[in-house]
Amino acid sequence: MFEYLKIQSILRSYSVYFSGDTDQLISELKVNNTFFLVDRNVHEKFLSGLLHAELKNVILIEANELNKTPDFCLSLIELMVENNIKKSSKLVAIGGGVIQDITSFIASILFRGIDWIFFPTTLLAQADSCIGSKSSINFNLVKNLLGTFNPPSEIYINTKFLNTLSESDIKSGIGEIFHYYYYKNSDYISRMVSEYHRILADRSLIEPYIQESLSIKKEMVERDEFDKGPRRVFNYGHTFGHALEALTDYYLNHGQAVTIGMDLANFISLNLGFINQLQYDVMRKELEINFPNFRFPLDSFDKYLQLLSKDKKNTNENVTCILTKGKGDLFLYELVFNENNKALVRNYFTSNFA
Repeated sequence: MFEYLKIQSILRSYSVYFSGDTDQLISELKVNNTFFLVDRNVHEKFLSGLLHAELKNVILIEANELNKTPDFCLSLIELMVENNIKKSSKLVAIGGGVIQDITSFIASILFRGIDWIFFPTTLLAQADSCIGSKSSINFNLVKNLLGTFNPPSEIYINTKFLNTLSESDIKSGIGEIFHYYYYKNSDYISRMVSEYHRILADRSLIEPYIQESLSIKKEMVERDEFDKGPRRVFNYGHTFGHALEALTDYYLNHGQAVTIGMDLANFISLNLGFINQLQYDVMRKELEINFPNFRFPLDSFDKYLQLLSKDKKNTNENVTCILTKGKGDLFLYELVFNENNKALVRNYFTSNFA
C-alpha cells in the first residue's frame, strides 16, 4: 500500500492509498462500532466470505438511484441507531458513487458528523468522485437536489474491483477521465487513445490513468472545494451530456454521454470561432474512440432543448456551459438560446448521430 495523494480540504485533510490487499484492510476495520455500507453486488462477488451478511454492522444496499433518497438514508440511520452506533463509530463505504453519496450524506448529519472511509469499486468513483467532498441525494424525483460537502478520512483504491465491471462501465469511467485530461492538456490523452482497447481487455493497466485523473482534480479541489468558481470548468461536456442521459432514460451511460457532450462543446467552440478546424479535428479523433453506439432521436430534439434549458447550472434562459479555446484552455460561457444556436446543436446531431 502506498499513499498517492493527500488532499488539503477546508474540512479535513484526507489521503488516497493504492493497495492490492483490501481484504486485509477491511479485516482490520472490523472492530466494535464500525458499520459497513456495501454494494450488494460487490459483496456477492468479492466480500461474502469476509463480511458476513448476517452481522448487524454489515448493511447491504442495492446501488440504484431509487435508494439515493432522504427516506432511505433515514431508514439506514434508524437501523444503525437500533444497533448502538456511537459518535465514535466509523462508517465504511464499499461500492461506487451511489454508496458513496449515501454514506457521505449519513456521515455528515449523524451526530453532527462522524468519520467515514471509502473503498471505491467503480472506475467513475476511483478516478473522479472519491475526492472532492461532494455528496448528492435525490429528492421528490429531482436528481441530486440535496447534499453536503463531507470528504472521507481515507480512501483505498484497488483496481481488482474493476475486473467484474462491464465494458460499458469502463467506457463510462474513461469519458470522465478524458474531461480532466482536456482541462489540463495532459500527456495521458494520447496514451489513453493508444492503449484504449488494451485497457478494456486488461483493467490492471488503468491504475496510472486513475492517478493522473485524481492528481488533476486534487489541484482544482484545493483551489475551489465548494464549487463556487474555477471548479465549474469541470462541467466540460456535462451540460450537454446530462441532457443526453435524461433524453435516453439513462440508456446512455454517464461517461460516454459526457464524451459526446465534450465533442458538442468543441463543435460549438469551432463554430463560434474559439478554435480552428484542425484543433477540432484532433480532439474529435481522440474522443470518438469512446463514443457509444448511438443514434440521436431527431423527433425528440425539442425535448433535448428543454432538458438543456432546465440544467441546474443555468442562471437565466441561456445555457451555461463550458467551451474551449484549445486543450488546457476551458472557460465558462453563456450560450444564448436563439434559433441560430439551436440550429447549430441540431446540425451537430444530424451530421454525427442521425
